[in-house]
Formats: sequence, structure tokens, C-alpha cells
Amino acid sequence: MKKHYWIWALFALCLSFGQWTSPVAADEQTPPDQFRVGMEAGYAPFNWTQTTDANGAVPISGEEGSAFAGGYDVQIAKKIAEGLGKELVIVKTQWDGLAPALQSGTIDAVIAGMSPTAERREQIDFTDPYYESDLVVVVRKDGDFADAKSLADLSGAKITAQLNTFHYTVIDQIPDVDKEQAMRDFSSMRVALASGIIDGYVSERPEGVTAVGANPDLEMIEFADGAGFETNPEDVQVAVGMRKGDSDVAAVNQILAGISQEERTDLMDQAIIQQPADASGETADQGLIADFKKIIDDYGMLFLRGAGLTLFIAIVSTAIGLLIGLLVGVFRTLPLSENPVSRFFQRVVNGLLTIYIEVFRGTPMMVQAMVIFYGTALAFGVSMNRTIAALLIVSINTGAYMSEIVRGGIFAVDDGQFEAAQAIGMTHWQTMIKVVLPQVMRNILPATGNEIIINIKDTAVLSVISVADLFFQGTSAAGTNFQYFQTFAIIGVIYLVLTVSATQILRFVERKMDGPSAYVKLEDINPNE
Repeated sequence: MKKHYWIWALFALCLSFGQWTSPVAADEQTPPDQFRVGMEAGYAPFNWTQTTDANGAVPISGEEGSAFAGGYDVQIAKKIAEGLGKELVIVKTQWDGLAPALQSGTIDAVIAGMSPTAERREQIDFTDPYYESDLVVVVRKDGDFADAKSLADLSGAKITAQLNTFHYTVIDQIPDVDKEQAMRDFSSMRVALASGIIDGYVSERPEGVTAVGANPDLEMIEFADGAGFETNPEDVQVAVGMRKGDSDVAAVNQILAGISQEERTDLMDQAIIQQPADASGETADQGLIADFKKIIDDYGMLFLRGAGLTLFIAIVSTAIGLLIGLLVGVFRTLPLSENPVSRFFQRVVNGLLTIYIEVFRGTPMMVQAMVIFYGTALAFGVSMNRTIAALLIVSINTGAYMSEIVRGGIFAVDDGQFEAAQAIGMTHWQTMIKVVLPQVMRNILPATGNEIIINIKDTAVLSVISVADLFFQGTSAAGTNFQYFQTFAIIGVIYLVLTVSATQILRFVERKMDGPSAYVKLEDINPNE
């Protein structure tokens, strides 16, 4: 029954955490001379990632000189920043992380094609709309629904939309629709559509124009009045999201009012023309090899930077996790103290370590990343650097696994060695450091190597807090150039190179620690030879 007490204590802690966390006040985190804007940088023509500053693109924070954000949202953000007299800083953020990033003070505004729905207004404030569009459905040109003219014509179709958007709710208006699970981003939906997993997805007209322009196999269905989706005005509007109570909302509204409708239309038309997806189509008729070459030429440096960050996080976090595992593993093998006070504190620490291990082994790293990165900002006002946060998250996650691996390695050492060390007067710590741990390190080396391999791959989940690792860079590139198979094939090869290289290095270290592959017994040596 004692173990259940720890479970209930952990449950109570989680409930209390939700009570004392609150959104960061406006202007509490970001520098006063900066206007930090969050966007996906992968939702053309509203926003995308490119490798040059052509057409007025702005450097992406943390990737200056190698990655730039362009698109309609960027041009609007530039006008707002100029009107506020601040420096524009683009913070590349996954869609699911935009609202938490805004509430936690990591960014000042969301300018990412976000509609000011009633549900979102409960959490954040919105400015006046800066764009208004119509809903469309993107389907395959050779599919059964390419000739649809109304929602009734889509009856029986497998339709989806982006997660956490009102697009997903309007699917219910299609008669007898086969409503598929919402998807995380438009990249996923385009891949699902091209592969036949779905029959179509709901989108806005600018994105539909982009998708069709980049992929001639797709078709955009526009509906006549009365034949399409019924929406509220705010559903098809796009506005700037800002923190509750932000005093700059009125100033931003005044800036937006100075941008005429004609100028907004011109900006969107230019964005549609300038988007990199159109350029990627130039190689469409030159074969797959040409596609791979162009992707490497355009995004090769981004992929290398992402691979370098992935490897750095994996190696450093595994080393720190191993250190945590050694300390925790050794402490948990300590014999109970004879002193009642020491024994009490030893039990308390053991209980806390048990909670730590169970929590981080029993929950997904993606959830841990969201809680640690955004939770610390909401609860304590601490805005962490994304790379530092990634190291912290992966390290403590790895430490939880390594502590059990180390504990198993210690128990694998023969009891006679403990008794022999005790017999010659060695303390427990001396026994561990001089006798046991050297053997444990060799025993757990394969498991440690597995942790490095796992961490190389698992850094991909850190994209939820927008860490610019290899997977995140690949997702951004695919969302911009629409060449999903080619892009992720390249990403997969890079991951394979990293993991195979790490495996070979670890096997070399294992052989060195094993010593010679064969020994010659002294009694087998002939002294006359």
C-alpha cells in the first residue's frame, strides 16, 4: 500500500500545478525593443522557410544567415514592427506550440494565418483581421471527387483538416462524410492526399492555390454561394494573436487600418508568385535525381545544421543522463542507515527518486517537453533557450532510464566482490568506485550505446517546442517545397548515417574495453620454445 501513497501524492501535485500556473503578463518576457512573432514558416503562401533573404525575407531567430522566413504574414509583421518602432524577430514555432509560446511570453504575437475564433479568444486577444479568405477543399485531380461543385457532391469522401483549427469542425457540414482524424499540419495532409489515404482536406483559398500550383495532380474545389460551408465572419478572417491585456493591441489595429485592401491583395498576390514551391516545380520534368539535387542545393546547409544539433543534443544528453543514472543507481543501492534520522531522509530521497524514475519512464518525451518548456515559463516566468531546454529534457529523461540500467549492472556484479571489499575494510562508496563501477561501466556499455541511438532519433519529438533539429528542418523544407518523399528520404539517409556511425564507434570502444580477443594461459606456454 505504501507505493500507492506516492501515486496519490503525484496526482495531487499535478492538480495543484494547474491551479497556480497562469499566463505571463504582456511585455513581461521579451525585450522591449523587439517584436517577436511566432509562425510555422511552413504554410505557404502565408509563411514559409527559404535559405536567402530574397523578396524581403527575414532571418529566423537562432538560424540567422542560414534560414529566412518569407510570405504574406512576414510582410504584415514587418509593417507592424515598423509602426511600433521595434525590431522584428521571427520565432519559428510549430502550430500546436504557438498559443503556449504566446501565453508563456516566448513571443509577443502570432501572425500565422490564425483565425480569431471564439474558443481562441478565451485564451488570447486578437487584433482586427488583416486578411479574409474563402474555404476550399483540395482533392486529387484523378480522384472520384474532382468534379464536385457542392458539399453534397463530397458525400462519402474521406475528408480531414488541420488539428486545432475551425476547418476541422466544418467537415460535419458535408453529408455522409467520412471524417478522418485531424492532422498536425498541411504537410501531413498533402502527403496523405497524394498517397490516397484521404480524398481531400479543408483549407483556405491561398493555401489551395499554392498546393495546386506546386502539384499539378491536385485540384482545388471552390464553391458557389450557398453551395459551400456555412461560416461565421471570424472563421474566415485572419488576425494577429496577442497576449491577454497587451497594450499594443490598439496600436497594431491602428497600423493595420493604414494598410489598404488593395495593398493587402497585392501582398498576397506577390506571396503566391514568390513562394519557393513554384520554383521547385521547375525540376518536375527532369526526374527524381534532379529533385534530390535541388533539395540538397537549396536546403543542404539547413539539414547539416539540423543534423549537427541533433547529434550534439543526443551525445551531451546521454553523457549527462549517464551521470544522473550513476548517481541515482548508486544511491538506491545504499544499505539502510542504522541512524533513525539518516534512515528517514534516505527513505524520503528514495521515494522522490522513485517518483522521478516512474514519471519520466512512464510519460512520452513529447509531453515532458511541453510541460517543462512552456510550464516553467507559465509557472515561474522562466523563458528557456530552446537548445538548453532540449538538453535538459533529454538528459533527465535519459537519466531515468540509465538509473535502472546502472542498478541492474550493479546487481549483476557477484556478491563475493562486495564481501571481499568489505573484508579488507573498504567503505560502500570505495567499493562502488574502485571495484563495482568499473565492471558496471563495461556491462552497461551496450545499453548506453542504445540510449545514444534512441536519443538521436527521439530528438525528433522536440519539434513540438520548435527545436531546430534535423526532423524540424526537414518538415519546414517539405512544407515549403511540397516534395515530401524526396525531402524525407534525404532526412532518413542522414539519420541512418548518424546512427550507423554511432553504432560502429561504440562497437570499437567495446572491443577496446574487452582487451585482446584471446588470452594464452601461463601453463600453456612451453618454456623451451
